[in-house]
Amino acid sequence: MSQDNVQAHSFFSEFDIELFNSGNHCQLYQKFGSHSLRLNDVDGTYFAVYAPSARKVEVIGNFNCWNGEHHSLYVRWDGSGIWEGFIPNIGVGEVYKYRIYSHHDDKIREKADPFARQYEQPPKTASIVWHDDYQWQDEQWMQQRHQHNGLHSPISIYELHLGSWRKQYGSLHSLSYTELANQLVDYIQSMNYTHVEFLPIMEHPYYPSWGYLCTGYFAPTSRYGNPEEFKYLVDALHKAGIGIYLDWVPAHFPMDEHALADFDGSCLYEHPDKQKGTHPDWNSAIFNFERPQVVSFLLSSAHFWCANFHADGLRVDAVASMVYLDYSRQKGQWSPNQYGGNEYLAAIDFLKQLNTAMYRDFDGIQMMAEESTAFPKVTSPVDYGGLGFGMKWMMGWMNDTLAYFERDPIHRSWHQWEVTNSISYVFSENFLLPLSHDEVVHGKGALISKMPGDQWQQFANLRLLYLYMYSHPGHKLLFMGGEIGQYAEWDVNQSLDWDCLADAKHHGVQRFVSRLNAIYREQPALHSNNFDHQCWQWIDGSDQSNSVISYLRRSNDSQLVIVLNFTPTPHSHYRIGVPLKGRYQTVVNSDAEEFAGSGYGEHQGLAVQDIPCHGLPYSIELSLPPLGGIILQVQG
Repeated sequence: MSQDNVQAHSFFSEFDIELFNSGNHCQLYQKFGSHSLRLNDVDGTYFAVYAPSARKVEVIGNFNCWNGEHHSLYVRWDGSGIWEGFIPNIGVGEVYKYRIYSHHDDKIREKADPFARQYEQPPKTASIVWHDDYQWQDEQWMQQRHQHNGLHSPISIYELHLGSWRKQYGSLHSLSYTELANQLVDYIQSMNYTHVEFLPIMEHPYYPSWGYLCTGYFAPTSRYGNPEEFKYLVDALHKAGIGIYLDWVPAHFPMDEHALADFDGSCLYEHPDKQKGTHPDWNSAIFNFERPQVVSFLLSSAHFWCANFHADGLRVDAVASMVYLDYSRQKGQWSPNQYGGNEYLAAIDFLKQLNTAMYRDFDGIQMMAEESTAFPKVTSPVDYGGLGFGMKWMMGWMNDTLAYFERDPIHRSWHQWEVTNSISYVFSENFLLPLSHDEVVHGKGALISKMPGDQWQQFANLRLLYLYMYSHPGHKLLFMGGEIGQYAEWDVNQSLDWDCLADAKHHGVQRFVSRLNAIYREQPALHSNNFDHQCWQWIDGSDQSNSVISYLRRSNDSQLVIVLNFTPTPHSHYRIGVPLKGRYQTVVNSDAEEFAGSGYGEHQGLAVQDIPCHGLPYSIELSLPPLGGIILQVQG
């Protein structure tokens, strides 16, 4: 096909080029990449790739014995650096790469398509022409998504890695997307979670990276099936009333030979300044947020997962590493911005633009930031000077809480601030409480193994941790394996230890997490005003001698009383103040026998006494379970 014919049938309008070059194009996946079509009564595939430093670009694959001599692309006349062309008789399923000859050197680069919808299964690295006509069946969910996904809705997330959640019976092979659609959906429903969050499912060459070293920003990994099968999994979750968030990594990318780094002999995607372009922790490349075309690439990737795969939102990884020029760098390894500060202004602008575009284009989604510092206004609107995220992971709460629970109870009275201090700042952002994968890897041990004491005390501590988490302001996230109290640290190459559920203690933890999720859904006091200071009131946070804290959770029309005992000593006749008359019933007791506890501290019809206490007009006397907590609700 002649260059004139290619230009006449180009996917790019002048407006597309203008948006792309200004960093404002959010749908480049409709333009770049490979697109099978029929042109002039000939079936084939249109290819388009951005390579402004190339002097020649060929498409190579099995169809031409990996010799692209007769399958060169044409560079556009407008100076955009886009190469495109139509190659007949190439269809869906064809394997290909781009062979790129650079102006800058004599090296010949063979690159995967940055916009490919599918890749070969690793360790192979070629792209695959893909087109699907999947017929979605989740219309009801999509129409009502804002009701399930709003900040005032109950959001309890099960974080998981698809390849290691459960293996095929009797083997080490991961479940496929379609197998997961059956087994995972049933499990999430039985556990009463509202959402799942997948560790990055975007294509990645190195499996032990868990997906955080991504090379395919527009393709689900082929390890578990094809893109249509991943859509089937999402569809199944939505039809079951379960939302899905995807972990997304715009902070950095690996420097594999076939991928984005050194793409056309220039620093096309990565920043050319090593102080901004190389990540010291992960030996990876950092995107050049100062290049408009890179911004368009990333905006389009984020857009793609919500548009094409109906994701209900994205969790943006490693935001702190993006917004600070000195992140993990010593003096002399970074340069201040134009105002003399350590903020990376271009990355901050990108995040604002990202959230603005995503909330504009997709009704009812949530954008979440993993931001581990006190960077201000992460969840404030962009118009008010914020980054514009919907929620932020509450890393301070996680660190303090785990530090406290790892202490022997005899020492906890001296460190009670670790479980009370979070209330002083919890309403400064829209926080999500994470007990994530990062806390159960690299020698940190599983959550249950962090708990002190004998085995009974460990399980009691773990249930108490979860009760504290679910009754604390903020939405919830728990990584797989934590809900069954498995002792093994997470291993990406192994299935969860499902066999442990034969032990009543592990099964009790699982039943308890399921009950907490159900209560979290049912009780507006625990979720409807999570980001409003009026949802919380201390009863007593200062009883350090007993290591007991008590507080109220409130909504517009209901109140709950929560009392937590962080020592193995049970307390009888423990008096706390309450605001309302009536009889108090136990909503849940972490020490109940059904959860493999001792059964201490059940209260049915507990009478209120006209004795003021803790600044409240009434009071009740409780039996507090050892290493346990209770939630009470007034009846009448």
